[in-house]
Amino acid sequence: MNDRAPPVAPAGQFGPVVYATWRASSLGEIVEALEHRLLLRLAGDLQGRAVLDVGCGDGTLARALAGAGAASVAGCDTDPRMIARAAARSVQPDTAVRYAVADATRLPFADASFDVVTVVTVLAFIADAEGAVREMARVLRPGGRLVIGELGKWSLWAARRRVRGWLGAGIWRTATFRTAAGLRALAEAARLDVEQVTGAIFFPPWLPLARRLAPYDAALGDRTTLGAAFLAMQCRKA
Repeated sequence: MNDRAPPVAPAGQFGPVVYATWRASSLGEIVEALEHRLLLRLAGDLQGRAVLDVGCGDGTLARALAGAGAASVAGCDTDPRMIARAAARSVQPDTAVRYAVADATRLPFADASFDVVTVVTVLAFIADAEGAVREMARVLRPGGRLVIGELGKWSLWAARRRVRGWLGAGIWRTATFRTAAGLRALAEAARLDVEQVTGAIFFPPWLPLARRLAPYDAALGDRTTLGAAFLAMQCRKA
């Protein structure tokens, strides 16, 4: 697998084995490290915070959030297989992370339950992305932070995914790739204040170039989002 598998996808499209295969690949390792570094930076100081990871997949980011000092982390995903895999991978006993099968548009949590919410490569596969962001804003406490990571529209990765969609890959045929302005619009519709939009993965999906260019990726992301395969937005609930 030479492409990122989305945490939320139609049943049968992607499962735990696909994630594990991608993560074990050299290209997947480089991409995931860059994405996680950016997401954790935007999440800010997590010491003592309650955190929710929406579309948690097999729990890799949820465990990283817990490892960064969060007091508690909840992860939810629509795919029961992914939740089972996340629970199985947790360090036992792991009281800091809990998982649940849940839809991003109907989160099973009370209002103002979390200090930080993350959602990564999920909104591209949800028909009602605005509703999902409003739901995440609902469970945020006042002053809480939402960190969104999404698939960028203008990149070589997106171009390849579009071609795969045209050739019959259903998940990519229906995916919505967004610009920085598109992400801002989602946050503003949910009455969230956008603090920062940045990018990552400016290299093409080719391992030799990834190895050469990855060290410069973060510096480029602070200057532009054009060409980024991964967009990340930091916003706050007033």
